[in-house]
Amino acid sequence: MAASVWSGYLTFGLISMPVRLFSGARSSGISFNQLHRTDHHRVKQQLICPLDNQVLDRSDIVKGYEYRKDEYVIIEPDEIKRIEPKTAKTMEILEFVKTSEVDPVYFESSYYMLPEEAGRRPYALLTKALEQSEFVAIAKLTMHNREYTVFLRPHKGGMMLHTMYYAEEVREVEGFGAPEVEIKEPEIKVAHQLIEALAGEWDPEKYHDTFQENLKKLIETKLEGGEVQAVEQPKKLAPVVDLMAALKQSLENAKKPAASEKDVERVAEGRRKSRRG
Repeated sequence: MAASVWSGYLTFGLISMPVRLFSGARSSGISFNQLHRTDHHRVKQQLICPLDNQVLDRSDIVKGYEYRKDEYVIIEPDEIKRIEPKTAKTMEILEFVKTSEVDPVYFESSYYMLPEEAGRRPYALLTKALEQSEFVAIAKLTMHNREYTVFLRPHKGGMMLHTMYYAEEVREVEGFGAPEVEIKEPEIKVAHQLIEALAGEWDPEKYHDTFQENLKKLIETKLEGGEVQAVEQPKKLAPVVDLMAALKQSLENAKKPAASEKDVERVAEGRRKSRRG
């Protein structure tokens, strides 16, 4: 199991339970190294003080807050430790709210919350109670030099924790919202039919990062000494002139059986082989 990112106590009224947090999701993908174009050797990044042109070690670095142009107040690690709030080690549930009341725009990162041996029974009790209600728990937690408002919800017999943005961090965009235009009832009806035609059950396994897959193929092709082929680019789209006609055509297209990803890949592989041959 991966290392936990936080450990402490979750408190619920007078009940407390020792818990640990583990990262629930992370981005993944192909990473590239930076090389010198002429000799293909990896370049190094160094920390250099521009005042004396000296290369610095990590141990030479301190944190500084710029309170005035080129003037800093130095903050030492032990000074940060002294001001950590109680939520650095104790996560207190502040209230319970209905799931439907929390807009997903506030969600930031996801974590699995697991109980320590001494906390298994109260953890199971809280999980079961949340599963049988419409509520989720809101708590506060400090980690990574920041205090978060967090959202606790039951998931597959356990509990997930989501850190959340504060209200002042959620941006407003001027002009956002449904434009004031006339929408006809027949258009709404066909739009509903299109939604129903494309409706399905959520399955995250169906979706893949096509760009990363293309990158892997590009690398394999270059390693084999082959020629990199450009993928098919989308046609230039034009603004919709007749909305109803576009809706009806979309509905007809949705009713046609779509080729599976395996079928598409089989055709693409056949084309690649024919080019090699």
